[in-house]
Order: sequence, then C-alpha cells, then structure tokens
Amino acid sequence: METITDQTIDQRLESLLARLSLEEKVRLLTGRDFWTTWPVEKIGLRRMLFSDGPTGVRGEVWDERQPSMNFPSATAISSSWDPAMADRLGAASAVEARRKGVDVVLGPTINLHRSPLGGRHFEAFSEDPVLTAELAAAYVAGVQRNGVGATPKHYVANDSETDRFTVDVKVGDRALRELYLLAFEKAIVDSKAWLVMSAYNSVNGATATENELLESPLNTEWGFDGVVISDWTAVRSVESAKHSQDLVMPGPDGPWGSALVLAVKCGTVPEAAVDRKVLRILQLAARVGALEGFEPVAPEQVDGVPAEREDPVAFAREASVAGTVMVRNDGVLPLAPASVTSVAVIGHNARHARTQGGGSATVVPEKIVTPLDGIRAAFGPENVSYNVGAVVQEGISELPLEQLRNPVTGGPGLRVRFFASTGTELFAEDRRSTALVWFGGDAPIAESSMVQFHTHYTPEETGTIRLGFSTVGHGRIFVDGVLAHEASIETTGTDLGAAFLAPPSASVPVAARAGVPLEVTVELDLAGRTGSLSNALAVTIGLEADDTDPEALINDAVAAAKAAEVAVVVVGTNSRVESEGYDRTTLELPGLQDRLVGAVAAANPRTVVVVNSGSPVLLPWRNEVAATLIGYFGGQEFGTALADILVGSAEPGGRLPTTWPATQEDVPVINTTPDANGELAYTEGIHIGYRAWLKAGAEPAYEFGHGLGYTHWTLDTAEAPGTAVPGAVVPLTVTLSNTGTRAGKQVVQVYAERPGSAVDRPVRWLVASAPVWAEPGETLTATLNVPTRLLAYWDNGWTYEAGDYRLRIGTSVSELPLETVLTLTDATLGGAA
Repeated sequence: METITDQTIDQRLESLLARLSLEEKVRLLTGRDFWTTWPVEKIGLRRMLFSDGPTGVRGEVWDERQPSMNFPSATAISSSWDPAMADRLGAASAVEARRKGVDVVLGPTINLHRSPLGGRHFEAFSEDPVLTAELAAAYVAGVQRNGVGATPKHYVANDSETDRFTVDVKVGDRALRELYLLAFEKAIVDSKAWLVMSAYNSVNGATATENELLESPLNTEWGFDGVVISDWTAVRSVESAKHSQDLVMPGPDGPWGSALVLAVKCGTVPEAAVDRKVLRILQLAARVGALEGFEPVAPEQVDGVPAEREDPVAFAREASVAGTVMVRNDGVLPLAPASVTSVAVIGHNARHARTQGGGSATVVPEKIVTPLDGIRAAFGPENVSYNVGAVVQEGISELPLEQLRNPVTGGPGLRVRFFASTGTELFAEDRRSTALVWFGGDAPIAESSMVQFHTHYTPEETGTIRLGFSTVGHGRIFVDGVLAHEASIETTGTDLGAAFLAPPSASVPVAARAGVPLEVTVELDLAGRTGSLSNALAVTIGLEADDTDPEALINDAVAAAKAAEVAVVVVGTNSRVESEGYDRTTLELPGLQDRLVGAVAAANPRTVVVVNSGSPVLLPWRNEVAATLIGYFGGQEFGTALADILVGSAEPGGRLPTTWPATQEDVPVINTTPDANGELAYTEGIHIGYRAWLKAGAEPAYEFGHGLGYTHWTLDTAEAPGTAVPGAVVPLTVTLSNTGTRAGKQVVQVYAERPGSAVDRPVRWLVASAPVWAEPGETLTATLNVPTRLLAYWDNGWTYEAGDYRLRIGTSVSELPLETVLTLTDATLGGAA
C-alpha cells in the first residue's frame, strides 16, 4: 500500500496539472461566479464554494429562508481574551459551513483597530497585534481542524474604509512588521491557514494584489503554501499575475482570463507562475474534499457525528456573555429577580438590537433575542415596561413579518416577481422578509427590466407612517393600488460595497389605521444596470422612524424610569454608523441618546446602561449611571446573555481589547482620510492603541484590558527565570486568589517595558495573557509563556537588544501590581527569528 506523504501528494497534483491546457489552467485562476470556482470534470475537480463568515456563515445565497447562525461580533469574541473561545467559534463556523455546503469561510478579519473611526472595526479583533494573533490563530485552527478552509484577511494594512480601493498606506518597516504583519503571522506559521485574502489598498506604492509582501514574508519566511484569494474586485490587471496572487474573485469576468493566456504566450508572464497558482488551488481542493482521489481533512467522528459539534445557540449565548465587558458597577448589579418588581427598559436598540455589523459579513439569523425579550423573560413581562426614549434608526427598517400577508399564498411574507421589458414574468418567489439581498441564486436580475414586491401590511397603530424603500435606482410605491410616490435614488460616495449594502432611501407619508391592512406594492426598474454588481440587488422596503417629537420620547422614558425600581437603557449605533464601506466621522452616539441617558440617570439612581455598538463610542454620562455594560454586537442570543448577566446567573467575562476614549479630541491616532495624493500615512509608527495613549500621556475613559466582574481578586506573586536567550519562550508563573464570595473569571495580562532602550519603544506592550477561573476563596497558579521574540524589534530582521526587561503583570494596561525582571543575554543573534 502506498504511503501518502507530502511528496506523494505533490506528485499527484503535478500529474493533474499536466493534464490541463494553458487555457484550462488560467480559467481556474478566476472564479466561476460570485462565490464559486470552476470545476474540471476530467481531473475530478468539483467547484469550491466560498462564503462570508467571520462570525456567521451565510452560504451561497443571502436568504431568510436559509437562515444562518449569528454569532457575536469579533470585538465581542476578542473581549473574552480567550483563544479557546475563538477556537470554538471557528469549529462552530466550520459546522455551519458544511451544513450550507461551504468549503471556505472568508474570515477571520484581523486588521488592527488603528483608529476608532474605522468603519469595519466591529469585524476585527483588537488594537493589539499579539492579542489579535492569538485569537486569529485559534479561530483558523478551529475552522480547519473540521475540514473547512479559513481565510485571514485583509492582507495587509487595510485598517480603515475611506477610499479603500485606492488608498496608498504609507507605513514604515518597523510598524509593518511589529504590528500589521505580526497580526497575521501566527495564523500562518502556527495554524497553517489554507488561504489568505489580499486587500484592496496599496501598501507603500504597490496594490496589495501586486505587492512583494505576498511573497515575502508570506511565502519565503512563514512557509505559506495556501491560496492568496483576492478581495472581491481587488485584482485590477494582468500585472498581478506576476506576483504571488493566486485567485481572482469574483468571476466569470476579470482582468486575467484571455489576457493572461496571451501574456503567457507572449512571454510576459511565465507559465511556471500560472502552474504554481493552479497547484495551490488544487491543493486547497484536496484539503476541503473537492478533488477526487485525495483524502480531505475531516473532523474526528464519534458515532458518526463530529466530535466537536456543540449546540450553536448555546454557544452563541455563552460567547456573548464571555465578551460582555462591565466597565462600571456601583453595586447595583447583579439584580435579584425575586426582589425587583419593576424594570423600565428604554432605548431603540433594546427592541431593535444590532446583533451584527453591516456589510459583507452580515448573515440572516432565524431568530434574534433582543434585550427587551431577554429582560422580559428574566423578570416577567408584567414587571417590565418599554419606551423608545430616542430615535436611533436612520433610513428604512424592514416591515415585521407578523404584520405581512402574502397576497398569493395567504401566509406571512410577500411575493417578488421579476419582469422582462415586454411585461412577461420571468421569475417569482415568495419571501419572508422585506430586507432582501441577491448575490447569486436563481433570480434573473441581469435579464429583468423590473422587479415588483407585493404584500398586505397591517399597521399596529393609528397615525401617519413613512413608507419607503432603500436601494439604488428608480422606484415607485403604490398603496391600495394608487401611486403614492416615485423616486430615483443615486449612490453617495464612490464605494460600490457601501452603495450596495447601505444605500440611501426614499419615503412618503401614508395614513394608517391600527388593524386595517394596506396593500403595498413597490416596483424597481432594473434595465440599464451596469458594473460589477449588475447581477446583484439589495433593497429594503419598510418604514422610516417617527422623530417628530423627540422631547416627548425623552419625557415618557423619564416618567417610566421614575416609576421603576431599576432602569435599563440600551444605547447603540445603527447601520449607517458602523458598516463596511465607510468610516465613522464621529464617536458620538447617534441621535439624542446621550441626553436620554442623562435624563434617565437623574430620574433613577439605579440606572444600568447597555452599550450596543461594535466599537468605541463616547460615554459622557459614564460617571452618572450605576452600571455600564458593553455588549457590542452580541449575536442572536444577545438578549438572553444580557439577562444572564443582569440577574447574576453569569458574570460579564469581557475585558476591553481596545481603548475607549473619554473625548474624540483625546484620541492620539484617529485619521482615516487619505491626503490629496491618495496617501494615508501611518506617521505614528509602532504607537497605536494603548501604546499611543501611553506615549501621549492621555487618560482614556476606559483603558485597554479593563473589565470588572462580580467577585474580587488579588494578584499575589509572579516568578520567571532571571535570564533568557533570543528566541526562547520564557515561562512566567502567576499566583492569584479569588477573595470574593462568587466563582469568577480574571484575565492575567503581562506587559514588557524596556527603560533606556537604544531604539524607540512603546512605554509598555503586551507579551502574554491568559483567562483564568476560580471558585470563591480559591488560589490558583497560571503559567503564561512569554516569547522573547516579542521583545525584539525589526531592523532588516528581528533584532534583540541585550539587557533588562521589566515584565509587569496585572489586569489591564494600567493596573499592574506585580513585576519581575527578565535579562536578555547573548544578543549577538541580531536578526535571528
């Protein structure tokens, strides 16, 4: 029997390559459509399906009839500071992927939180490269252990959204190596990621898809043997085929194709470069089970079921708890449900929670538990009141399914019909949502002249509603058969993704009576659409918020808070604030939410605020409230997890992975806007996040690593070997005690300092961390491994500086009661890894 070795696999892949013509090889290097690769039947290669999925796997279609698990956002996962949690998210994502026939998950997103204004902040882990690297490597391991490819993205320095297709990031070698590349390295070297996604932006003058960074360090230093897949439409020319860019997405059109065939025949692109790319794609296919004759990576089975499979809903709830950060508590929490007879729940996001950020990472969950749902379940609906307090919504919100009747089937939902220019119906389907996106699927968008949406909507209240639609193009709204409004909506800005996923809206006032159905028909013209999204469509039909009397909303909330024993105010962002495609312009909460919190806190001293945002926002009232919980985008079990924390059946397990400022003016690194030359200079060098705050001497609202629990801890002792050589991993043992009356969690954090360094250094920087759990009164010992590589700096190689390094140990970047000194010797190994 043949022994299967890496060499044998390589030989077999080479033999398959030899059976392909140049044209067949080149065709493999561009996607077949928006989400899949080309099959080649004669070599036993089926298509491979990719899917967005950093915290939920959408699948091939964006369809509420095929729902997906909606796990907490990456900022919530990273707030757990727990690689095991990231690993479990990866494993759960792999199970979701296989359920949907997906071979490759397009995640994790591991760009750094360089500026809190970054629009995709919620989708990435942290401002710190070491914490990011640990979590990314764990996520990748969890996905790939279960036979699905993971795709760390976006390589590299894609840390903001403004002009993301054209921006040229100017970043020095030290910052590039010590921060932005370091965040990717562990996922490649340790977890052996099967793919990496190249970014839209340029780095130091060369686009990411034509950048030498794709070869070095990715291949030459880190040993990457996987596929470099482009971000969608990131490849712009045949020139990129000369570089270590392997796969162009989406397809079937793109800049390679026949142009690349001609370039090879003319000798401007070596055929060997094409062959290397094809071999990597074939190897990926072998790994995920898309290539006949190769044994794919498969999860361990127990009685025919993957051993690591767990209840995804229970995991989503646990992950949300683990990632919720309590930044303030004057003792009001936890609440005892038996002794609380009235709770005033206030806030738009309490009823319409954001469980995920906007953009390509969005999934459609089967069910969302809102904060209001969770609190009503915990305290009894009869003991809970609700007031909106302040309008947060911008644009159109979808119509509730329970208020819709499909005029054809009579069931919940609406009928969608696509028509040719002749008026002939080409396609029809029954949908269960009025927020619809088509990427792929059966709908003939490109062939259609018009699409019609038809439903009967029954309002809950009497009054004037603003009925409208959100999309790009020309549309008409009919109410009870009469044309009520006609409008053309144009894109704002130049980002196609933002225009597609968060377009402007148009609406019209309509008189409504509670319980009386309105026949609603919306028509959108599709003829003449061009560009890369001409065969895709996104539209939301629904209502704009009523903000005609904001003072009345606040007054009603204050009255409810005065009448209740406890007030829970849920504040947050909306889809126009945090989404792919654009950065934020302000860190303030939208609308009048700050005024709302101040008024409620003045009315009820037992006011608890829950922050429902994916990234930092300003909290000017933070010292006026009894408690503050940062729940991020908590996934579909957000409300249940929140209730668990409020009543104390679980404690908030999170610690901040990113600094939260007191004012926007205090933020030391904030710019995300390229200059007139299209350049965004990372002039701060290695000083981002808490490093920049420490260098500036500024005090944030809440520092990196901060978070409270329901018990008390002491850090007792810390011990480490006195000396170490470059390249060693130093074991550091820390004893700590749970001195409180409850079981609890703590996150031990280790930072290095190098006073008197010969080179520019951060005041201190993270080198290790570990979450620990203990029973009341228990003392435990945690061992943390400190790689001396993290003490090195980049100078045409990893360079070690001999001498003393102070290791400071504590529970945040500024709470560091313990320290020990490590002496680095034998520094003659300058440039060693």
